[in-house]
Amino acid sequence: MGRRPRRDLLAGLTVAIVALPLALGFGISSGLGAEAGLATAVVAGALAAVFGGSALQVSGPTGAMTVVLVPIMHAHGASGVLTVGVLAGLLLVGLALARAGRYMALVPAPVVEGFTLGIACVIGLQQVPAALGVPTPEGDKVLAVAWQAVLAFAAHPDWIALTMAVTVAAVMLAGGRLRPGLPFSLLAVAAATVVAELAGLPVTRIDALPSGLPAPSLSFLDMSALGSLIAPAVAVAALAALESLLSAAVADGMSVSHRHDPDRELFGQGLANLVAPLFGGVPATGAIARPAVNVRSGASSRLAALAHAAILGVIVFTAADLVARIPLAALAGVLLATAVRMVEVGSVAAMLRSTRADALVLALTAIATLALDLVAAVIIGLVVAGALALRAIARDVRLDAMPLHPDLPGDHDAEEHALLAEHIVAYRLDGPLFFAAAHRFLLELSEVADVSVVVLRMSRVTTVDASGALVLGDAISRLERRGITVYVSGIRDGHHRPLRALGVVSRLDEAGQVFATTPEAIAAARHRLCLDGVLPAVPADG
Repeated sequence: MGRRPRRDLLAGLTVAIVALPLALGFGISSGLGAEAGLATAVVAGALAAVFGGSALQVSGPTGAMTVVLVPIMHAHGASGVLTVGVLAGLLLVGLALARAGRYMALVPAPVVEGFTLGIACVIGLQQVPAALGVPTPEGDKVLAVAWQAVLAFAAHPDWIALTMAVTVAAVMLAGGRLRPGLPFSLLAVAAATVVAELAGLPVTRIDALPSGLPAPSLSFLDMSALGSLIAPAVAVAALAALESLLSAAVADGMSVSHRHDPDRELFGQGLANLVAPLFGGVPATGAIARPAVNVRSGASSRLAALAHAAILGVIVFTAADLVARIPLAALAGVLLATAVRMVEVGSVAAMLRSTRADALVLALTAIATLALDLVAAVIIGLVVAGALALRAIARDVRLDAMPLHPDLPGDHDAEEHALLAEHIVAYRLDGPLFFAAAHRFLLELSEVADVSVVVLRMSRVTTVDASGALVLGDAISRLERRGITVYVSGIRDGHHRPLRALGVVSRLDEAGQVFATTPEAIAAARHRLCLDGVLPAVPADG
């Protein structure tokens, strides 16, 4: 923190300017008010900066989190939201101690893109009532609430609020393209506030803000409601973990040498969510927007994130009356522009074009985010992506008939090659022998033509699970019932355990039908056919 303090402090100031309207807007969107958003940005931002695993992460209230909090607010009130924050903090600390951070990298890219697209749509729909200048209708389904707001606007249009929201959003989007380094969100909000004050416009403003943070308290905890709040807390913790680690990874990619510690990041976010509710703050996460501004502004250490929290704290204590004059329509415009910026159109389009499986996962995750909730959307996305991946892997499993002549021991003429080929067939198994491919493998092996001996070459089998082992045993039994002798070769060291545990090769091993190499198996098969009189006996000197 002492290497480049000047650059870090300047970066912290820049991030604070960008984060101020976002904190206000997300606090209002969550239902707890602008003061909750500011308290979260100050308390959670400072704690996550010190204890988190990324030197470039900047934490606070986020649009994705408000999507989860709105239904909790409707069902349990403000105390429910604060209690959920504490429970989620405990869960995050538990995940950190269990070293679960590394597993977040396993979430497929289409799930993340679909999740982000769905969140952007939800955030945009949440701003419709404020942008139209109508009271927010009751309900926790954003599509229904937005539609009711449109109907209310059609009955009594408020063109001032709509014009203000659209103008602020347009200024942010256009200005961000022309001069990315300028904080157009704050400039647009400040200009809208000045115009509203000077012209005396009849617009709804932020409620009066307290001049400072409340004393820490646990009085909001309702022990009788803990049972019903466990599921929402799991949802909040899952979202906080996913969003924070994703944003930390993005910050790593934007920097040259920084790499975050995922488990420490979970611990820092958990601690931040444990403490922020004590000061009236909502659950917090890292988000891509703030770290991106932080890195672009030249941040190189945690000092930038700490400075961001300190500057917002100064605003809370010194400028509460001024902040309370900001029109809600202006903040709605900020969040509408933020929702638009969240969607990387090029990335989404590229993923939709890549494969049908990726397009399906992305679309399902986005629709589920919009229609259901974020955790259900991620679960649906992961399940569908996993099923499609297993299907693709299962298709790679092959059972190929192999020519015998490269593996025949000794010298054999063409006539003997032909005779052996009439009675012995060798099959090579390629890929994983597991539950997703087991049924197809059984069907293919069961259709082997009438021969005397089948040699199964297993040196290229990459993995064997219980289902695959059972199917292999069933296929061998079916062949033996048809009078076909089965030899197995090339079983890898790690595959003996499931095959022996399920009794697949134990009987064959006792009968001397399991070999390390294919030539050994073919030699044994030839000897067996000679003893049975199917092939002529090998001369003593041969």
